[in-house]
Amino acid sequence: MAKFINPFTDIGFKRIFGQEINKDLLLDFLNSLLEGERKVKNITLLDKEQLPEYENDRGLTYDIYCTDENGEQFIVEMQNQGHLNFKDRTVYYLSQAIARQGKKGKIWKYQLKAVYGVFFLNFNMPSTQQHKLRTDIVLADRDTHEPYSDKLRFIFIELPAFNKEENECENDFERWIYVLKNMETLQRLPFKARKAVFEKLEKLVELASLSQEELEKYDESIKILRDRLSELAYAQAEGEAKGKAEGKAEGKAEGEMQERLKNARGMKAAGIALDLIAQITGLNPETIEKL
Repeated sequence: MAKFINPFTDIGFKRIFGQEINKDLLLDFLNSLLEGERKVKNITLLDKEQLPEYENDRGLTYDIYCTDENGEQFIVEMQNQGHLNFKDRTVYYLSQAIARQGKKGKIWKYQLKAVYGVFFLNFNMPSTQQHKLRTDIVLADRDTHEPYSDKLRFIFIELPAFNKEENECENDFERWIYVLKNMETLQRLPFKARKAVFEKLEKLVELASLSQEELEKYDESIKILRDRLSELAYAQAEGEAKGKAEGKAEGKAEGEMQERLKNARGMKAAGIALDLIAQITGLNPETIEKL
């Protein structure tokens, strides 16, 4: 029986990273993600529902949306399955966060704060040949790789690409990924002696710590997640079965065509009239003529 919540459900993910009272967990994760680059000292959770700014505009709902002490923004998303135009969607999300920084009714000189998109993927990135745990996308010159702007950055975390054991984790980022990926099957959370944040995390994610109302909502989120994954698996199986059936039919048709061509060649070599060969084999005279 599971002791801890599944962090990849909507409720589980937001319980860990989306609560003001526990924002130190999100802060610690972001600093582990950006270790060696910069240190985020504080974050403020923003309203994850961004309302339309004008008529016919589209509103947005993020999983986690926050800003740091410098005004830079972080959009943190959990995706359990791929979908059509997945990459375009991530570009749209971050572009909207950039565009909303425009000032209205005053002189604004296009000063922008950086927007980071952090995307947990419980699947392999589409159209990517080499699957790796972390993929960083930045704006840079195609040939020289010289950075063009640091205002827009995509960080994709492919969870299926992470296969390290507890004792193989080399840094806090990998420790976070290990805990999140294995949480539902663990009976204790590791790394508590190394870092107090994991001790706090363990208390937060215990199923026993949920109220009855929270537990009911969590159970419903588990059902939704399982239904979605089952639907995806069914669609994939149907597609594979259809592909095999079509391939088998195509193979049979190709085999029959080759047999007819072989017979036509034999009859043509024997001097049989083309129109008679065509009548017997069902091939058109032009095809027989080229044999």
